[in-house]
Amino acid sequence: MSFKDHFSGHAAAYSTCRPGYPRDLVAAVARLPREHRLALDTGTGNGQAAVGLAEHFDRVVATDPSAQQLEHATPHPHVEYRIAPSEATGMPDGSVDLVTAAQAFHWFDFDRFFAEVKRILAPGGAVAIWTYNLPRADPAVDRQIDRLAHDVAGAYWPPERRWVNEEYRTVPFPFAEVQMPSFFHPEDWNLEQLVGYMRTWSATVRYSKERGTDPLDEIWDDLAAAWGEPETVRPVVWPLFLRAGYVTAPPPP
Repeated sequence: MSFKDHFSGHAAAYSTCRPGYPRDLVAAVARLPREHRLALDTGTGNGQAAVGLAEHFDRVVATDPSAQQLEHATPHPHVEYRIAPSEATGMPDGSVDLVTAAQAFHWFDFDRFFAEVKRILAPGGAVAIWTYNLPRADPAVDRQIDRLAHDVAGAYWPPERRWVNEEYRTVPFPFAEVQMPSFFHPEDWNLEQLVGYMRTWSATVRYSKERGTDPLDEIWDDLAAAWGEPETVRPVVWPLFLRAGYVTAPPPP
Protein backbone atom coordinates (compact mmCIF):
# COMPACT_ATOMS: atom_id res chain seq x y z
CA MET A 1 0.00 0.00 0.00
CA SER A 2 1.09 3.60 -0.51
CA PHE A 3 1.75 5.88 2.43
CA LYS A 4 1.93 9.60 3.12
CA ASP A 5 5.66 10.13 2.73
CA HIS A 6 6.76 13.58 3.88
CA PHE A 7 10.17 12.64 5.28
CA SER A 8 12.05 10.04 3.19
CA GLY A 9 13.70 12.73 1.07
CA HIS A 10 15.40 14.23 4.13
CA ALA A 11 15.74 11.16 6.34
CA ALA A 12 19.34 11.97 7.27
CA ALA A 13 18.41 15.46 8.47
CA TYR A 14 15.38 14.05 10.29
CA SER A 15 17.63 11.60 12.13
CA THR A 16 20.11 14.32 13.09
CA CYS A 17 17.81 17.22 13.90
CA ARG A 18 14.67 15.85 15.51
CA PRO A 19 14.29 15.96 19.30
CA GLY A 20 13.89 12.77 21.29
CA TYR A 21 11.20 11.76 23.77
CA PRO A 22 11.22 12.05 27.57
CA ARG A 23 12.49 8.97 29.39
CA ASP A 24 9.70 9.36 31.93
CA LEU A 25 7.07 9.28 29.17
CA VAL A 26 8.53 6.09 27.71
CA ALA A 27 8.73 4.54 31.19
CA ALA A 28 5.11 5.47 31.94
CA VAL A 29 3.91 3.95 28.68
CA ALA A 30 5.99 0.82 29.29
CA ARG A 31 4.24 0.27 32.62
CA LEU A 32 0.85 -0.05 30.95
CA PRO A 33 0.87 -3.64 29.65
CA ARG A 34 0.68 -6.75 31.83
CA GLU A 35 3.68 -8.39 30.16
CA HIS A 36 6.93 -6.97 28.79
CA ARG A 37 7.94 -9.51 26.20
CA LEU A 38 7.40 -7.57 22.97
CA ALA A 39 6.73 -3.94 22.05
CA LEU A 40 5.91 -2.72 18.56
CA ASP A 41 6.80 0.85 17.62
CA THR A 42 4.94 1.82 14.46
CA GLY A 43 5.99 4.65 12.17
CA THR A 44 9.30 4.47 13.99
CA GLY A 45 11.24 6.86 11.74
CA ASN A 46 14.79 6.80 13.06
CA GLY A 47 13.89 4.62 16.03
CA GLN A 48 13.95 7.15 18.86
CA ALA A 49 10.97 5.67 20.68
CA ALA A 50 11.96 2.10 19.86
CA VAL A 51 15.38 2.45 21.46
CA GLY A 52 13.79 3.92 24.58
CA LEU A 53 11.31 1.05 24.79
CA ALA A 54 14.16 -1.46 24.56
CA GLU A 55 15.08 -0.56 28.15
CA HIS A 56 11.73 -1.98 29.31
CA PHE A 57 10.93 -4.91 26.99
CA ASP A 58 12.68 -8.15 26.12
CA ARG A 59 12.32 -7.31 22.46
CA VAL A 60 11.16 -4.41 20.30
CA VAL A 61 10.05 -4.55 16.68
CA ALA A 62 10.08 -1.15 14.98
CA THR A 63 8.29 -0.68 11.66
CA ASP A 64 8.23 2.10 9.11
CA PRO A 65 7.14 2.11 5.45
CA SER A 66 10.15 4.26 4.51
CA ALA A 67 13.36 2.37 3.76
CA GLN A 68 15.24 5.67 3.77
CA GLN A 69 14.14 6.41 7.32
CA LEU A 70 15.20 2.97 8.53
CA GLU A 71 18.60 3.36 6.89
CA HIS A 72 19.24 6.11 9.44
CA ALA A 73 17.64 4.35 12.42
CA THR A 74 19.66 3.95 15.61
CA PRO A 75 20.89 0.36 15.99
CA HIS A 76 20.17 -1.49 19.23
CA PRO A 77 20.69 -5.16 20.08
CA HIS A 78 17.07 -5.57 21.25
CA VAL A 79 15.42 -3.62 18.40
CA GLU A 80 14.55 -5.21 15.07
CA TYR A 81 13.70 -2.77 12.27
CA ARG A 82 11.27 -3.85 9.54
CA ILE A 83 9.83 -2.11 6.50
CA ALA A 84 6.06 -2.26 6.98
CA PRO A 85 3.11 0.12 7.18
CA SER A 86 1.49 0.65 10.55
CA GLU A 87 -1.81 -0.63 9.19
CA ALA A 88 -0.35 -4.00 8.12
CA THR A 89 2.56 -4.80 10.43
CA GLY A 90 2.86 -8.49 9.68
CA MET A 91 2.88 -9.32 13.39
CA PRO A 92 1.07 -12.50 14.51
CA ASP A 93 -2.35 -12.30 16.16
CA GLY A 94 -2.21 -11.57 19.89
CA SER A 95 1.57 -11.34 19.98
CA VAL A 96 2.35 -7.77 21.09
CA ASP A 97 2.23 -6.38 24.62
CA LEU A 98 2.51 -2.69 23.69
CA VAL A 99 1.88 -0.82 20.43
CA THR A 100 3.23 2.72 20.17
CA ALA A 101 3.21 5.51 17.59
CA ALA A 102 5.45 8.48 18.40
CA GLN A 103 4.95 11.62 16.29
CA ALA A 104 3.46 9.42 13.56
CA PHE A 105 -0.16 8.50 14.27
CA HIS A 106 -1.62 11.53 12.47
CA TRP A 107 -0.27 10.16 9.15
CA PHE A 108 -2.01 6.77 9.54
CA ASP A 109 -5.25 5.40 8.14
CA PHE A 110 -6.96 5.46 11.52
CA ASP A 111 -9.54 2.72 11.01
CA ARG A 112 -7.05 0.26 9.54
CA PHE A 113 -4.51 1.00 12.25
CA PHE A 114 -7.08 0.48 15.01
CA ALA A 115 -8.09 -2.86 13.49
CA GLU A 116 -4.45 -3.90 13.31
CA VAL A 117 -3.83 -2.92 16.95
CA LYS A 118 -6.82 -4.96 18.09
CA ARG A 119 -5.63 -7.94 16.06
CA ILE A 120 -2.05 -8.04 17.32
CA LEU A 121 -2.38 -7.00 20.98
CA ALA A 122 -1.94 -9.78 23.52
CA PRO A 123 -4.32 -10.06 26.50
CA GLY A 124 -3.47 -7.24 28.88
CA GLY A 125 -1.73 -5.35 26.08
CA ALA A 126 -1.88 -1.58 25.65
CA VAL A 127 -1.61 1.06 22.93
CA ALA A 128 -0.11 4.55 23.23
CA ILE A 129 0.16 7.39 20.72
CA TRP A 130 1.84 10.74 21.30
CA THR A 131 2.88 13.89 19.50
CA TYR A 132 4.53 17.24 20.11
CA ASN A 133 3.66 20.56 18.52
CA LEU A 134 5.83 23.68 18.29
CA PRO A 135 8.71 24.07 20.74
CA ARG A 136 9.03 26.91 23.21
CA ALA A 137 12.26 28.76 24.01
CA ASP A 138 11.50 32.33 25.13
CA PRO A 139 8.81 34.80 24.02
CA ALA A 140 10.93 36.57 21.38
CA VAL A 141 12.15 33.33 19.82
CA ASP A 142 8.70 31.75 20.10
CA ARG A 143 7.21 34.59 18.05
CA GLN A 144 9.53 33.73 15.17
CA ILE A 145 8.85 29.99 15.45
CA ASP A 146 5.13 30.73 15.34
CA ARG A 147 5.59 33.17 12.47
CA LEU A 148 7.34 30.51 10.40
CA ALA A 149 4.79 27.83 11.27
CA HIS A 150 1.67 29.92 10.75
CA ASP A 151 2.39 32.92 8.54
CA VAL A 152 5.28 31.92 6.28
CA ALA A 153 4.82 28.17 5.79
CA GLY A 154 1.34 27.73 7.21
CA ALA A 155 -0.29 27.03 3.85
CA TYR A 156 2.20 24.22 3.17
CA TRP A 157 1.32 21.91 6.07
CA PRO A 158 -0.42 18.69 5.00
CA PRO A 159 -4.05 18.51 6.16
CA GLU A 160 -3.19 15.87 8.76
CA ARG A 161 -1.35 18.56 10.69
CA ARG A 162 -4.71 19.55 12.19
CA TRP A 163 -4.52 16.57 14.56
CA VAL A 164 -1.22 17.87 15.95
CA ASN A 165 -2.55 21.42 16.25
CA GLU A 166 -5.46 19.98 18.20
CA GLU A 167 -2.95 18.15 20.43
CA TYR A 168 -4.49 14.74 19.66
CA ARG A 169 -7.52 15.69 21.78
CA THR A 170 -9.86 15.23 18.80
CA VAL A 171 -8.41 12.10 17.21
CA PRO A 172 -10.65 9.05 17.37
CA PHE A 173 -9.39 6.63 20.01
CA PRO A 174 -11.61 3.54 20.29
CA PHE A 175 -9.91 2.07 23.34
CA ALA A 176 -10.53 1.99 27.10
CA GLU A 177 -8.53 5.13 27.77
CA VAL A 178 -6.19 5.67 30.72
CA GLN A 179 -5.50 9.16 32.00
CA MET A 180 -1.80 9.94 31.69
CA PRO A 181 0.27 12.77 33.22
CA SER A 182 1.65 15.66 31.21
CA PHE A 183 5.14 15.38 29.78
CA PHE A 184 7.68 17.85 28.41
CA HIS A 185 10.86 17.21 26.48
CA PRO A 186 13.78 19.67 26.87
CA GLU A 187 16.82 20.00 24.65
CA ASP A 188 19.76 22.38 25.09
CA TRP A 189 20.25 23.76 21.59
CA ASN A 190 22.10 26.50 19.78
CA LEU A 191 20.58 28.44 16.90
CA GLU A 192 21.93 26.10 14.23
CA GLN A 193 20.23 23.14 15.89
CA LEU A 194 16.89 24.93 16.13
CA VAL A 195 17.06 26.00 12.49
CA GLY A 196 18.04 22.48 11.40
CA TYR A 197 15.00 21.12 13.20
CA MET A 198 12.61 23.63 11.64
CA ARG A 199 13.95 22.73 8.19
CA THR A 200 12.69 19.15 8.74
CA TRP A 201 9.07 20.25 9.11
CA SER A 202 6.85 18.86 6.37
CA ALA A 203 5.67 22.43 5.70
CA THR A 204 9.13 23.94 5.28
CA VAL A 205 10.26 21.04 3.08
CA ARG A 206 7.22 21.48 0.84
CA TYR A 207 7.67 25.26 0.75
CA SER A 208 11.28 24.84 -0.40
CA LYS A 209 10.37 22.30 -3.08
CA GLU A 210 7.49 24.29 -4.51
CA ARG A 211 8.99 27.78 -4.30
CA GLY A 212 12.68 27.04 -4.66
CA THR A 213 13.60 29.19 -1.67
CA ASP A 214 14.23 28.60 2.02
CA PRO A 215 11.31 29.79 4.16
CA LEU A 216 13.73 30.40 7.02
CA ASP A 217 15.02 33.37 5.01
CA GLU A 218 11.71 35.12 5.76
CA ILE A 219 12.34 35.12 9.52
CA TRP A 220 16.12 34.88 9.69
CA ASP A 221 17.00 38.45 10.72
CA ASP A 222 14.37 38.59 13.44
CA LEU A 223 15.10 35.08 14.68
CA ALA A 224 18.84 35.77 14.85
CA ALA A 225 18.24 39.01 16.74
CA ALA A 226 15.93 37.25 19.19
CA TRP A 227 18.40 34.42 19.78
CA GLY A 228 21.58 36.49 20.16
CA GLU A 229 24.97 34.87 19.62
CA PRO A 230 24.36 31.82 17.39
CA GLU A 231 26.53 29.62 19.61
CA THR A 232 24.48 30.49 22.68
CA VAL A 233 22.83 27.35 24.05
CA ARG A 234 19.24 27.76 25.23
CA PRO A 235 16.68 25.35 26.66
CA VAL A 236 14.11 24.46 24.00
CA VAL A 237 11.05 22.59 25.31
CA TRP A 238 8.34 20.56 23.57
CA PRO A 239 5.05 19.83 25.35
CA LEU A 240 3.85 16.30 24.51
CA PHE A 241 0.30 15.10 24.07
CA LEU A 242 -0.39 11.45 24.88
CA ARG A 243 -3.35 9.08 24.49
CA ALA A 244 -3.14 5.55 25.90
CA GLY A 245 -5.46 2.68 26.64
CA TYR A 246 -6.51 -0.94 26.31
CA VAL A 247 -8.73 -2.82 23.87
CA THR A 248 -11.30 -3.51 26.60
CA ALA A 249 -10.31 -2.60 30.16
CA PRO A 250 -7.08 -2.22 32.11
CA PRO A 251 -5.62 -5.53 33.30
CA PRO A 252 -5.73 -6.21 37.05
CA PRO A 253 -2.62 -5.10 38.97
